[in-house]
This record gives sequence, structure tokens and C-alpha cells, in this order.
Amino acid sequence: MIMKTNILFSLLLLASTLSSSLARGVFQTLPSEDFNDHSNVNRTRHLLEGNESRSSVDLALGYMTNSELERAIKEFGQRCSNISRIYSIGKSVKGVPLWVIEISDKPGEEETEPAFKYIGNVHGDEPVGRELLIFLANWLCDNHLKDPLATLIVENVHLHLLPSMNPDGFSLRRRGNANNIDLNRDFPDQFFFANDDEDSRQPETRAIMKWLRDIQFTGSATLHGGALVANYPWDGTHDKRTYYAGCPDDDAFRFMASIYSHSHYNMSSSKEFLDGITNGAAWYPLYGGMQDWNYIHAGCFELTLEVSDNKWPIAAELPILWKYNKMSMLNLVASLVKTGVHGRIYSSGDGRPLPGFITVSGINYTVRAGRTFADYHRLLAPRDRYEVVATMPGYKSKNTSIWLDEGAMSLDFVLDPEVSVKGSILRNVYDCNCDSKSKLEFVEFLLGSHLEVFFVFIVILGFLCFLFQRRKKVKFSTTKQSTGAKRTVVV
Repeated sequence: MIMKTNILFSLLLLASTLSSSLARGVFQTLPSEDFNDHSNVNRTRHLLEGNESRSSVDLALGYMTNSELERAIKEFGQRCSNISRIYSIGKSVKGVPLWVIEISDKPGEEETEPAFKYIGNVHGDEPVGRELLIFLANWLCDNHLKDPLATLIVENVHLHLLPSMNPDGFSLRRRGNANNIDLNRDFPDQFFFANDDEDSRQPETRAIMKWLRDIQFTGSATLHGGALVANYPWDGTHDKRTYYAGCPDDDAFRFMASIYSHSHYNMSSSKEFLDGITNGAAWYPLYGGMQDWNYIHAGCFELTLEVSDNKWPIAAELPILWKYNKMSMLNLVASLVKTGVHGRIYSSGDGRPLPGFITVSGINYTVRAGRTFADYHRLLAPRDRYEVVATMPGYKSKNTSIWLDEGAMSLDFVLDPEVSVKGSILRNVYDCNCDSKSKLEFVEFLLGSHLEVFFVFIVILGFLCFLFQRRKKVKFSTTKQSTGAKRTVVV
């Protein structure tokens, strides 16, 4: 990414500092013995001596080629088959498969767990991310039975790794893909509608969009190079001017960015970006970006992570960059289960899951529950009071106020079917298999001389439902409890 002067806003200083302190308190940081010298905050610009006079001929020396990357991914799938699945989401312009590694204790199975994705090599000339994601996959495979953080991730998150979104650009040593299109300007944009025809977009872009229709991701991050900062929405402004443009979940995004920054070796010590994080539009506006599209259209909270000042450092620096970014990458994934509000939505009538919606008062954003298990995962900044609302067409909405501490909270909703003014239960997708004749007879009965009897019947039915609910004990055991102490509330 082209370096630009970051615009600091003094009014955001207090909020940013609070998010940073919370991130330090909740998540693991690098052991002090790993790094003894923290004085040079720009050390990653030249991690090793003698790399100033590199020629373009040896630019990719030591990096995996596309063929080698594919082989490494498939070998990983064989070595770690018990916790992984290898699949492709599509192909590049030149037909290179876009391989994904899924890591979970139940790969390929749908569960009531949040999903997170990392995407590397969005820009062809920023290849550090593709290497870091292979480092991450191998570390999780080697440590998931002995490291608590690795165990937590494997057992409670479905982690998807796309090492290279732009293999053609990598082989061509340029930013764009084989058609020389910047893939991070190729998504639908909320402010400018020049690229709203999905068929006209690049195959790599279409593959990502289809991927997010198939899998409901809670969180995400893309790995870039050319700076050292965690970037969050919005990326653009309506008038193309450069200023801070926060999205509805600005607090949550700042908290997520601070998790990455403060888990990093020196990102939070940046002299250019306060706390090592930045609002995208305050840095420089861009349009057609993947980050904003994820949040608006896919319900996915995505960060853009600049993980190396040098876009294409020499390969000998890669193990150091992995060491610098390791805890950041792990803690960001773990934040999906260590913080926020999680739960499911049920029908009070028969206990069936309801694929409803979760909103938070004062935040103009809706999270959709899963289609199969009606599970939801709502990322929120901790140490604040929230009013959480669950809705479902055909059911009465429910809301409850919570105080979100530094840990996660489990909050399940049991919704009652709506009753119309005339007392009839509104039909929903799960109810009523009456045939046409029965429905006609029922309507004639209501409109006849039996209206009073019907109201008495409804009162008695309501009283019986009340007694039933008093006796009913709801037990939900689908969510694993290995994430530590989590308060559970049912409303």
C-alpha cells in the first residue's frame, strides 16, 4: 500500500487508548524474553542487513512458487488430515486454483461455532501473507494438542486460510491480477456504483463473493504489505475526501484492531499511526474494497492488516516476520470466542431453531443467525452495557440488557409466536399445515356466532402455555465450554 500521512484526531485519543488497554488485558502477548530490544519501532523495514540493492531478478527467491504453494497446501492436508480440509473456491484468470485450508476439530461440518478467514496475497506484489498463513497452519497442526491457545482455536472456531487470492499477480510480480485489475478495488461499493455487475468482475473477486454466500463468516482479515498498521472500516467517504469515517460498529472494530496491534512485536509503537491502528478513510480513501463489502453485504467483520513495511522483503526475513505476527494472528482468531455475545434463537412452541436476527440498540447493524442451528455471534467491544434484541418474522421480538465484561457471554433467546388482534396465531415458516377446506371452515367459524367461545379458548390456551413454560427446562449443550468461564443467559 502507498504510504500516506496518517490524520490523527485528538477526539479519538481517549477511545483508542481504552480499546488498546482492553485488548492488552484480554489476550496473550509476546513473552518478554522473545525480544529484548524494543527501541527501534521501525525495525521491520530492514530486518536483515544488506538487502538494499536487490534486483528484480531475485525478488521471489526463497518464496514458494504457485506450484510449490499448492504442493505445500496438499501436503499439509495429508499430514494434518484429522483437523483440516483442503478445498478450492475457484480459479484465477489463468486457471490457478484458489486453495483454502480449513482448520477445525470437525472440518467441513456445520456447527454452532464462529468462522474466521485469513486471506493473503490480495495484491500480487505483497507476498508475505501467503507465507505467514502456511506458518500459521503448520503451527496449529503441531501445537493443537499441547498449546492452550491452539487448542481453543481448533476446538471452537472454523478457521479458513486462503494463502493466495492473486496467484497470477504473484507470478507476474505486480499488484493487479492477470488482467492488471486491483482486486481490492473490484468489489461493490456503498458510495459509488460503477461496479455493481457481478458478472463483469474478476474471477478472483467472484470466487470470494460466492465463498461468503456459502459460509457465514463472523470475522476476517486480509494480509498486505507496505506499512505496519491494522486498518478498519470505513475505507471510503461519500465525497472522496480524507477524514475519519467510522462504521456503525466503530468501537468493536477499534477493539479488534487493537488486539492485533498490541499482540504484535512493535505495531502498537508506531510513530505514524496512533496505537498502530487506523480508520481506512482517515489514512486514504479507497473504493471497491473487500473490507467494507464484507461488513455491509456478508455480515463479516474484516480488518486490513499491513504486516510488513517492505512489500516484498527477502525470504530470509520471513521467519522473523512470522515471529512478530504470530500472537497477533492467533489472538485475533481467538477473539471470536473470547469476547462478544453468542447464542441461539429458539421457538417457544416446539424448541425449533429460528434463523432470526440480532440487533443492538444504538448500533445500526443486523447480524443474521445461522440457517441450520440459528446460532449467532455478535462481536462487541467489552466493558459496556448493551441492549440486545432478537427478532424473527411471525414471532414476538425479545430484548434484554447486558453488561459485557472482558469475557464472552452466551445469550439464548426463546421467542413466542405472534398473536393477531383477533387472537389467531400468525403463520410462519414452521407452522400450520392446514388444508384449504379446513382454513375456510375455521374462518367461517370465527365470523359466525362463536366469537366469544373462541376468545375463551384463547385465554385458556394462553394459561396452559404459561404453565408449560414454567415447567419447561431448556438445556443447550451444543456450544463447547472449553473457552473458559462464560456467563449463560436465556431470555
